[in-house]
Amino acid sequence: MSFAPWFWYVAVALIAWGVAGLLQKLSTNQVSAESALIWLTVGFLLFQPWLYPGRALANYSGKSLARGLLGGFLNAFGSWALLAAMKKGGKAAIVVPLTALYPLVVVLAAPILLHESITRLQGAGVLCALGAVVLFST
Repeated sequence: MSFAPWFWYVAVALIAWGVAGLLQKLSTNQVSAESALIWLTVGFLLFQPWLYPGRALANYSGKSLARGLLGGFLNAFGSWALLAAMKKGGKAAIVVPLTALYPLVVVLAAPILLHESITRLQGAGVLCALGAVVLFST
């Protein structure tokens, strides 16, 4: 069986985010959500030089940089909210799957903002994902 080249990146993301979610829950058992977010950011910054060597920000348009900064801000804000939910007693088995519905925002916005079409099968997948997370978290 052969997989598309992008599949392996998806597999890495799945494993990395799964382990990160577990570590986030473990960290919020001992520190505040704000402290956990700081350490999450430090870990990200330590990884950056390996991932992004020798590229100049001047090579990108202001629009691209603004979108990247806004995306980074929203990522940090969402991460803080996830950590805060777990710190306030939310169980990882419930909080993480509920926040993992964030791709549905992209799927639902894609036809409007990205001019991409969604098939009926993909729409059924969205409904199944919503139902699965509700069942999984109750």
